[in-house]
Amino acid sequence: MTKKPTQTALPSAPRASAKGSAPAGSVEVPASNRAARAAERRAAIVEAAMEEFIARGFAATRLDDIAKRAGVAKGTIYLHFKDKESMFEELVRIVIVPVVARLTALPPPAGSVRDLIEAFAGNFLKEVIGTRRGDLVRLIVAEGPRFPAVADFYYREVVSRGIAAMRALIELGIARGEIREKDLARYPQILVAPAMIAVIWQSLFARHAPLDAQDMLRVHLDLIFGERRTT
Repeated sequence: MTKKPTQTALPSAPRASAKGSAPAGSVEVPASNRAARAAERRAAIVEAAMEEFIARGFAATRLDDIAKRAGVAKGTIYLHFKDKESMFEELVRIVIVPVVARLTALPPPAGSVRDLIEAFAGNFLKEVIGTRRGDLVRLIVAEGPRFPAVADFYYREVVSRGIAAMRALIELGIARGEIREKDLARYPQILVAPAMIAVIWQSLFARHAPLDAQDMLRVHLDLIFGERRTT
């Protein structure tokens, strides 16, 4: 069973206007309460969409099933999202983009570049492997070729940011003499390859051959930086 990632606050719905009077005999609901309820419904829809996407895949998920799981009318979904793709994009923004933003906002390295890369990759493994974030990444890998708009969005919001951060660290490592292979800067994907292998392996083969992702990362970095010296 996968554990759920820390819930991220959803954007609040627009505040309703306080102008106008309520019909005779009715009690006017404060605009702040209406906005809060709208935000709760949006959060319920996004949560239901995540469960449906993970359980059924992007192609097979129906808005009717999302509405039923969220406990709302199907028409309510269209008050918040124009289609299934925009709903999936919202999931990526809420569940995955903040993780990438935290990881790529690491402070300038006071120690070695390897230390910073280990921290980056280690946090990625902790935040993604065995969580619903990992489920979403695997879903994009599996269905992205059939839905290029979804893949393009994910590349723009997630992959390009991670690649840029890795390239910057590689260039720093080359400048400091920590990385000898200068062509690595042309292929920063190599640096994060173990993390992606771990995400995919976890869902497909872990029951046959459990993978120690942290140790694989150590071996991988030994190949790039050389083995750590022991004192």
